[in-house]
Amino acid sequence: MVRLLSRLPIILLAVFTFGCEEAPPPKSATSETMETTLQNKNTPTDLSNIKIALVMKTLTNPFFISMEKGARKAEKELGITLLVKTAAQETSTIQQINIVDKLIREGNISAIVIAPASSVKLIPSLKRAQDKGIHVINIDNMLDPVASEVAGLKKVPFISVDNEKSAYLSVRTITMDTSQPTEAGILEGIQDAVNAQARKRGALKAFSENSNIQVVASETAHWKIDEAYEVTKKMFKDHPNISVLFCANDMMALGAIEYLRETNRKSVRIAAFDAIDEARLALKTGWLDVTIDQQPSMQGYEGIMAAMRSILGEEPKPVTLLEGLIISQ
Repeated sequence: MVRLLSRLPIILLAVFTFGCEEAPPPKSATSETMETTLQNKNTPTDLSNIKIALVMKTLTNPFFISMEKGARKAEKELGITLLVKTAAQETSTIQQINIVDKLIREGNISAIVIAPASSVKLIPSLKRAQDKGIHVINIDNMLDPVASEVAGLKKVPFISVDNEKSAYLSVRTITMDTSQPTEAGILEGIQDAVNAQARKRGALKAFSENSNIQVVASETAHWKIDEAYEVTKKMFKDHPNISVLFCANDMMALGAIEYLRETNRKSVRIAAFDAIDEARLALKTGWLDVTIDQQPSMQGYEGIMAAMRSILGEEPKPVTLLEGLIISQ
């Protein structure tokens, strides 16, 4: 089982990359506005010398493959050069810091669009980037506002979904009709990540609104399939009557489902987050009840567009929240 789970990210990557072709974001108001901006500023036709780096957590999660596709669409529309850099895993914070530091040393980029592995630990490197005149755009996981202010990191636009609201809606979908005493569990993301904290808050809010539900366990599985399998196994050993589970991303949900499948617990209702293809399949087979599509492709697209506005001297919106879409059975 452990060997199988350790190969699952690779399998998911292959399935996602070759098994289906995701439709890119349609031409949006963002694209039309950018065309007007470029014309008004008399920008040269050839923008290929403008280099923007997209720094993501990993490509072992299909979520980030979709994010890159959106960024590539923006690259094509603008005619700029996009550099895509990723760490090995979603927990590889030090590697992501090294990527940012190397981009700064090389000195040939105009902006960094980053989905940070840590909301705090990337801030010093990003401050160094700003000090070198490199524009910084934050997508997916918000940089900690207090730590940013202390470090002197200023005016970093943020693009994502409302993680707290979306997690609330995900959990509410499976709890609003619960009329019997019920035990619930939570699989959290990386605990110092702002998006993980927001999703936990949203889940707890939804659970608290139903007096029949008691949250008996909440543990981190660091966004990972393998770890989620092991954490779920321990969670159900300690609390065998859990019948509702919130997983803060689909990868953890897949790990939890593998354990529940092995132990024939299909009656456990599961709410998740991300809407990757494998989660959609789990919806069809009845192992997953609901997930949230946070439009990663559009996050990547809007991130590059915001970077271009900054390069052109405009001030992008401080916060852009895309709609989290409920995907259920």
